[in-house]
Amino acid sequence: MSRNATPSVRPLPVNALKLLSFPGSTMLACALAALSLAGCQKQEAAAKKLPIMVRAETVRIADYAPRTSLTGVIAARTLNNLSFRVGGRIAERLVDVGQHVDKDAVLARIDPQEQESDLRSAQADLDAAQAQLTQAAAAFERQKTLLGQGFTTRRDYDTADQTLKVAQGSVDAAQSAFANAKENLSFTELKAGAAGFITARQVEAGQVVQAAQTVFTIAEDGDRDAVFNVQETLVARTPQTPAVTITLLSDPQVRAIGKVREISPAVDPASGSIRVKVAIADTPAAMPLGAAVIGSASAKPIKAILLPWQALTSTDGKPAVWVVDPSTKAATTTPVEVLAFDSGVVVISRGLEAGQSVVTNGGQLLSPGQAIEIAGAGQ
Repeated sequence: MSRNATPSVRPLPVNALKLLSFPGSTMLACALAALSLAGCQKQEAAAKKLPIMVRAETVRIADYAPRTSLTGVIAARTLNNLSFRVGGRIAERLVDVGQHVDKDAVLARIDPQEQESDLRSAQADLDAAQAQLTQAAAAFERQKTLLGQGFTTRRDYDTADQTLKVAQGSVDAAQSAFANAKENLSFTELKAGAAGFITARQVEAGQVVQAAQTVFTIAEDGDRDAVFNVQETLVARTPQTPAVTITLLSDPQVRAIGKVREISPAVDPASGSIRVKVAIADTPAAMPLGAAVIGSASAKPIKAILLPWQALTSTDGKPAVWVVDPSTKAATTTPVEVLAFDSGVVVISRGLEAGQSVVTNGGQLLSPGQAIEIAGAGQ
C-alpha cells in the first residue's frame, strides 16, 4: 500500500447495527439517566446542608384579653304596659304605633255611660245623706237646749246625739262613694304616664276590654339600653362591669360608652343565649329605638403567647411551631395548644416556654433538623 493511500473504513456488521437498534439501547439510556439522577440527588443533599434564611421571634408570655364584638339593638330602658282601670267598650282610639306622646296625653276612651250612671247614683245618695245629717243636727241642737232648761230627758238627748253621729257617718260613706264614682269616670280615659313612643297596641275601637288588660305599650323617653344575646361562655369570661363600646351599625362614626346594667340569670331556651342589657348614658340622638348596634368588650386577661399566624405549622395533624435550637441552629417542630385566633396573630396557651426562639417566617421551607440562619441576627 502506498503512503498516500486513504485507509479503508470497514462498515459495521449488520449484526452490530441490529444491536444498536435493539431495545438494549434503552437500557443504556436508562443507565445514563440514573447517573444523572444520582448526580441531582447529590446536589440536593448538598443543598439541604446549606442553612436556610428565616425570621424568628423570642417567645414572651403576655396578658391576652380577647375583644368580643356582638350585634344588638337599641331598646328603651323602661317599657310601660298601659291598661284601663275599668272595663268597657272602646269608644275612641287616638294614637297608633310609632307615635310620640307627651305625659298625660289621652290615648283612648271607654264608653262612659255606665260610669256616669254610677256617678249620678252616688250624687243622689250623698244628697240624701246630707239632708239626713242636717235634720239630725237640728234635732240634736234642740235636745241640747231643752236638756239645759230641764225640759227633756237624758235618754232623748243621747238618742239625738247617736242619730247625729250615724247621719255623719252616712255622709262620709256617701262622699267616699261619690269620689270613687267620679274617679271611675276619669278612668274611662287612658292617659300616658310619661312621655315616650307607642311601641305596641292591642285594641281597636269598638272592642270590649277588661280592667287591667294591656292596651298600649310605651317606651319612655330618656337613656336607652343596648340589648345583646350573649353566649354563656362569653359571659363567664367577661369581667362583671366591663366598659362596652357601642357603635351604630349604619354609621360607625356614632359611638357611645355603655355599662352592663342587667344580665339575665337564666339561659333563653329558644336561642341558648343569655340576654345582656348595656346602659347607655346620654344616648346619642342618632341611636333611635330599634337601631342595630355593635357592642365590643374585652374579656378577662389571661397569660398566653402571641405569635404571628405565619409561625403556625402542623405535625401529625396537630398544631405545631418550628423551635430553633440555640446550640445547633437547627429547627425542630414542637406541638402547641392553640387558645384562639385573633387578628394577625395566633394565641398559644401551652407547648412553649418564655425565651425560646420560634420561626415566624420561612417555616414552609424547613424540614426536621434543618440548619437555619436567622435574618438580622448579626445586626
